[in-house]
Amino acid sequence: MTAFNDESGPGDALRRALGVDRRRFLSTCTAVSAAAIAAPVFGAVPAHARDTTGHGAHGHGGALVPADRRGIILYTVRDAIGRDPLATDLPSGFRDVFRQLARFGYRQIEFAGYGQHANAPGGASLESVEGAKLLRRWLDEYGLRARGNHGFIPPSWPLTGADLDTFKKHLEIANILGMDHMGTGGDPTGGSHRADWDVAADKWNALGAIARREGVKLYTHNHDAAYDFLLDGGPLDDRGRPTRSSGVRRLEYFLGITDPKAVWLEMDVFWAHVAQYKFRAYTAHDGSQQERIFDPAGLVARHHARYPLFHAKDGAVNPASGLGYDMVPFGTGDIDYTAFFSRVGHRNYHNPMVEQDNAPSATDAGQSLRYAKTGYDNLSRLRR
Repeated sequence: MTAFNDESGPGDALRRALGVDRRRFLSTCTAVSAAAIAAPVFGAVPAHARDTTGHGAHGHGGALVPADRRGIILYTVRDAIGRDPLATDLPSGFRDVFRQLARFGYRQIEFAGYGQHANAPGGASLESVEGAKLLRRWLDEYGLRARGNHGFIPPSWPLTGADLDTFKKHLEIANILGMDHMGTGGDPTGGSHRADWDVAADKWNALGAIARREGVKLYTHNHDAAYDFLLDGGPLDDRGRPTRSSGVRRLEYFLGITDPKAVWLEMDVFWAHVAQYKFRAYTAHDGSQQERIFDPAGLVARHHARYPLFHAKDGAVNPASGLGYDMVPFGTGDIDYTAFFSRVGHRNYHNPMVEQDNAPSATDAGQSLRYAKTGYDNLSRLRR
């Protein structure tokens, strides 16, 4: 990657922040707005030595998310990790991206797998003991801590020997990286009936017990469907399954039947608000129509210890989308994160990871990293 220099001029602050030489900046970023070009200069100050809030390393002074709890899932910048460093001056591969995220101020990251471009340092796959040691060295170099990974959760149940071996390898990688959590980007099951969630709970309790013996907390990430209403009573369909609900949501049931010492959760706050928009009413066992509005912060407040991780993903209200929201950079949408974090409390326990699924752009190579910076800045500004 091209080293920084002392050139100055319009747009050089952003160019230096993204590690781009002037020629490539002008050829690839002509569509960037003037506001983005005027971003502040980032020097080589290590992340652990800076706090952009001005309230100290632990976010005192009313910051809802302390400085040492501000993280990002690397899925947001997956294009940067996956691009060829020989074909661009933009940050490419894990090491360059770690350095850039640390400059923005991030202190924590969540992996979304261990693959990168083959020409990046370390090669295409770092999903090995040696690869994990290399990643750990880079994390330490830039003052970052790995908190979790959307990685391998055995798809089959009961476990096959091969799946168990792969699962244990990922636990070993987690320990090398210093991660105290390991999880997945999917729901425990896509089923809508109690029997589906009973099977999922058995699986997660067993896997969680294995992980716990290795010092790792196993977590499942959730989307909107997990907060739909469980079908647990009323008339049976032609396959003998219930067709109506008691008003209990699927994930609430899962929380109640899984071991709190073995199974944890990661709430994607965007998808939880999509569920709030979509799943407002259910047909009770007696056939009556009932309304129950989902309260994401209330669920976390009741089970705060089960939610060590969040995805801090924002949305702009758009009823026409079918989801109720469009994904936008964190802090630029309509989800009230000040209220959310204030209500869930325990700010020195929870770990919010900025995420934006649509941050990468086919026409603007620097967009995902710019949005990552926007996310950090807005996360750091949240106040009680």
